[in-house]
Amino acid sequence: MKNNSSRQPAIVGQSVLTSQEYRDFIADLKSRIQSARISAARALNSEAILLYWDIGQGIVERQRSLAWGESVVELVSADLRREFPQATGFSARSVWDMRRFYLFYTDAHFLDEAAREISKILKNPGLRQLVAEIPNPPRQIASSDAAITFLRRLVAEIPWGQNLVILNKVPTPLASLWYLQATARFGWTRNVLLNQIKAGAYERAVADKKSHNFGLSLPAHLAEQAEEMLKSSYNLEFLGIRRAVKERELEDRLISRLQAFLMELGYGFCFVGRQYRIAVGKKEYFIDLLFYHRFLKALVAFDLKVGPFEPEFAGKMDFYLTILDEKERAPCDQPSIGIILCAEKDDIEVEYALRTKSNAIGVATYELQSKLPGEFKGKLPTQKQLADLVRAEYRN
Repeated sequence: MKNNSSRQPAIVGQSVLTSQEYRDFIADLKSRIQSARISAARALNSEAILLYWDIGQGIVERQRSLAWGESVVELVSADLRREFPQATGFSARSVWDMRRFYLFYTDAHFLDEAAREISKILKNPGLRQLVAEIPNPPRQIASSDAAITFLRRLVAEIPWGQNLVILNKVPTPLASLWYLQATARFGWTRNVLLNQIKAGAYERAVADKKSHNFGLSLPAHLAEQAEEMLKSSYNLEFLGIRRAVKERELEDRLISRLQAFLMELGYGFCFVGRQYRIAVGKKEYFIDLLFYHRFLKALVAFDLKVGPFEPEFAGKMDFYLTILDEKERAPCDQPSIGIILCAEKDDIEVEYALRTKSNAIGVATYELQSKLPGEFKGKLPTQKQLADLVRAEYRN
C-alpha cells in the first residue's frame, strides 16, 4: 500500500548545500558553537580569577593567624609548581600578585570608598548579575562583607592581565572601580585598558561637566545610558595635528584613524558612514559622521567643528536628528542622538541653546595635543581647581 503522506521528497546531494535553509541552518550552528566557546572561556577565566583571589586570601589569613612570615609565598609557589608542573601562573611573582590582589580589594579604606559607589555601578545593566550572591543588595551593600562579595565577582569578570593592569596602574579605589566595571562591561583588551588609563578616561568621565539635554528629550532609563556614553571631552592626540586645520581635514584624519577614534568614543559604537546623505524634498544634507550604538540601539550623528560652539549648531543638529528619525531610524531603534564636537564651549551658552530642542543633543570638546608636557601632568592645578580658587578668593 502506498504511503499518501504529504511530506516533501528528501533533498539530497548538491541541492542541500545550495539551499537557503541549509545555509541558514549552518549559520545558526556556527553562531551557537562560537557562543558556547565564548561562554566556556569566560567561565574558565572566572574560575581562574576566583582561584587567585582564594590563594591570596588563604596566604594573608594564615600569615595573620599563624604568624607565617613573608617567605611562605615562595614556599607556596614552589610546592604548587612541583605538584602542577604543566600549569602556568604559579611563579613566586604571580603568587605575590595574588596576595597583593586580595589585600588591595579588602583594604578598609578601599571598602569604605567602595560601599558608597557600588550602588552606582549596579545601575549598569551588564553588571547586575554580579549581585546574585548578595541577599537584598540595596539594603546590605553598605557592609564590608557585601562589598567584598561584589568585588570578588566583579574582578572575576575580566582576565588576569587586565586585573594586573588596574592593580599596577590605578592606585585609587574609585578609579579602580570605574576601570573594573568599564572593562567588564565593554570587554576592553589589555592594550585598550592601558590606553584608556593613560588618556585619563576616569578623570575625564567624572571631573568635567557633561553638556546635553538628554534628561529633557529621552526617557529616564535611556537618558542615563546616553549620559554615560557621552564624554565631556575627547582626546584626539592620536591624529598628530599640531596646526590649525579645516573641518574636512579633521574629518579625513578621523576616518584615516577610525580604529583609534572608535576606541576613544568607547565600546558599542559601529561606524555607518561619513558625509552621510539625508534628503528632504529636493534638497540634500550631509552628516559629518554617523554611527550606530549597539547598546543604546540608536543612531549617533557627529557634527565636527574646528571653532567654538555656536548656538546655531544646535538648531542644525536638531534638524538632522528629526530627519534621521523620520527616514533612517528602524522600528526597533531608540531616538537618534547628536553630538556636536567642537574646539571650545561655554556651558551656560550650551545649556540655553539645547533647552528648547526636542531631540537628544550633546556638546563635547576635543583635545588635539596635551595641554602640559608629560613631566608636569598631575603636578600643577587643573583649570577647575584654579576656577574654584578664584571663586573662593572672590567670596572672601
